Amino acid sequence: MRDFATSDSPAVQAQLDRLAALSLPQGRFGLETIRELCARLGNPETKLPPVFHVAGTNGKGSTCAFLRSILELQGYCIHTATKPHLVRYNERIRIAGRLIEDAALAELLAEVLDVGEDLGPSFFEVTTAALFLAFSRTPADACVIEVGLGGRFDATNVIPAPLVSGVATLGIDHEAFLLRPEEGVPAEPLARIAFEKASIAKAGVPLVTQAYPDIAAHEVLRTAAGHGAPVLMRGRDWHAQVADGALLFEDAAGSLTLPLPEIPGAHQADNAALAVAMLRAQERLPVSAEAMAQGIQATRWPARLQKLGAGPLTALVPGREVWLDGGHNADAAQAIAKALAGKAPFDLVFGLMANRSVAEVLGPLAPLVRRAEVVPLPGHASHDPRDVAMFAQGQLGLRECYPAFSLDQALERFGSDPEAAPVLVISGSLYLAGEVLRRNGEVPD
Repeated sequence: MRDFATSDSPAVQAQLDRLAALSLPQGRFGLETIRELCARLGNPETKLPPVFHVAGTNGKGSTCAFLRSILELQGYCIHTATKPHLVRYNERIRIAGRLIEDAALAELLAEVLDVGEDLGPSFFEVTTAALFLAFSRTPADACVIEVGLGGRFDATNVIPAPLVSGVATLGIDHEAFLLRPEEGVPAEPLARIAFEKASIAKAGVPLVTQAYPDIAAHEVLRTAAGHGAPVLMRGRDWHAQVADGALLFEDAAGSLTLPLPEIPGAHQADNAALAVAMLRAQERLPVSAEAMAQGIQATRWPARLQKLGAGPLTALVPGREVWLDGGHNADAAQAIAKALAGKAPFDLVFGLMANRSVAEVLGPLAPLVRRAEVVPLPGHASHDPRDVAMFAQGQLGLRECYPAFSLDQALERFGSDPEAAPVLVISGSLYLAGEVLRRNGEVPD
């Protein structure tokens, strides 16, 4: 599987071009290559500051954002690794609170690529080894590291002993990799996903999770037990609910009343609660209730129900409220639909990668949409806008759905539509979201 990355820095781009030639060798799954790569680099994964390790289908990136914000407001120095990036690859690696500089990024990628050239490593193995190097060489109080794909065979899973592991929401995603036939693993899809994600568990390390359907919860508990990891599961070991405009949290240590996140969407309260539960599952870095409250409110996470500001793109639809979200699977689409139901009917600009289901991602939004414009994702393998429009009209009941040649054309059409809705939503792909942020001058920093 290859990722897409570009940079304005020639030095970084030279290494990204080398990365672009890498792919996951057909049929190779496992941690042997990343372990050998790390060994050649002096095993930086064993020299990291204490790690908060977070997996899940949706919500893991937001949970990492809440963890980072809370810890920094407590006064700790934090390294953060999240994925994917939206505009610049540098967004994936934050050293001591700041995005990695171009020169340092180029040097790290070159170092890893040079030492592991004969191993045939994947994009993710190289970039994971690079972030391990970066984090091991700069002192910090803790690292917050997001799992990429799955958990069991994700390159970050060579971290020997995190401070705390966490699993956010579970859903069916990346089926070609996470549901591939294999002996000795659960056959039921959601149980298999739970097995893959919970396999980040380590002996003696608390595994903090959300609440899941019985079949997934059972598999999480079984998998964690196999690794010797104690489990703190929502609904059993800790509890959280939204009531009276606040997040009410309770665990064995007591109860907290916390503010709701500023990030829109009811699901963000769930992600904030998981971050709080992870923080309270460890004692090495004490965190006050005040820091938790301030951190939850201060958290920002780009392209997750983000209201766009004034810029070149929003100027094409004057007077409209424009919301951006990179949700690209069924669970994310349902969360977006729930969060934006009060703004319906709204207009929609939609673009989707070819390996995603149009029915699952557009389906939950379709009943809320007045009119949709479907755009291509230049440089990426995306669904043909004409096919999406035909499917939406014929199968989803979205009669006003049309193909556009570009993002600009779609926005210009809405800008000149006298019946356009007051709210415009742009969604379907993180690649589309990244392009929107870049073009509107809202590059994440």
